[in-house]
Amino acid sequence: MESISWSGLTHPGRFRKNNEDAFLAMRLNGREVQLLGKEGSGSMDEGDYIFAVSDGMGGANAGDFASRIAIDFITRRLTDSFRLGAMGMAQGYHDFLQDLFEAVNNEMTSMGFHYEECRNMGATLSLCWFTTKWMYFAHVGDSRIYYLPITSTMKQLTHDHTHPGELYRKGKINEREQRTHPEKHILWKSLGGKSSEIKPQKGRVGLENGDHYILNTDGINDGIWDRRLEELVREPPRRFANMTLAERLVMDSMEESGNDNLTALIVSIS
Repeated sequence: MESISWSGLTHPGRFRKNNEDAFLAMRLNGREVQLLGKEGSGSMDEGDYIFAVSDGMGGANAGDFASRIAIDFITRRLTDSFRLGAMGMAQGYHDFLQDLFEAVNNEMTSMGFHYEECRNMGATLSLCWFTTKWMYFAHVGDSRIYYLPITSTMKQLTHDHTHPGELYRKGKINEREQRTHPEKHILWKSLGGKSSEIKPQKGRVGLENGDHYILNTDGINDGIWDRRLEELVREPPRRFANMTLAERLVMDSMEESGNDNLTALIVSIS
């Protein structure tokens, strides 16, 4: 019997008063939907598990609203259709995740049209759906999902929807040049933008015992390199040994930078 454990943490950073990040942890099956705490564990036989991170953006308080709206809407939407948890996502996961992201985008666009405080808001969204055999994911923006297989090195599953992100994927710039690129925060794909059609990146990964998954907003990557992310999960320094996995990433990134909001959510299969 496989089990799943998780830890999440969000922090405004060292210099910002507002936290425009949000994260979600929930379990659903054919009977109920249950919101989960920021850390915990459970059996994969108890249902499907959904985890997500979102980074809001926009003037005034729009960024605060944006990420919260994205996470809250997913919760409501999945509550209305929680029986899908009993069926799993083996069939038609592409269509379901597409519909879910389109619904979130439409909700945010509508809120921005009707409420002044939500005008011009947008958000990233990176979501993982865990079933007994697969992790399905969908993603828009420059938050990230990493896969740490027990048998090999860490892989970034998601694409940064930015110009330097595309250059990095094509091998035209390295990680350092991507991090310092002047256009690194200019998104060409996000939720709540002007486009009524959203095409999230989607995929799936087979679950194996000992694997880890990292969901994080870009504030984490402003502080620490990819190699450091993997070290903090697998072989942390002694001073971090008693922290949760999420605490390690947030605290280390804040020490190195902390210029942005920071959110990390780590899921482990055992």
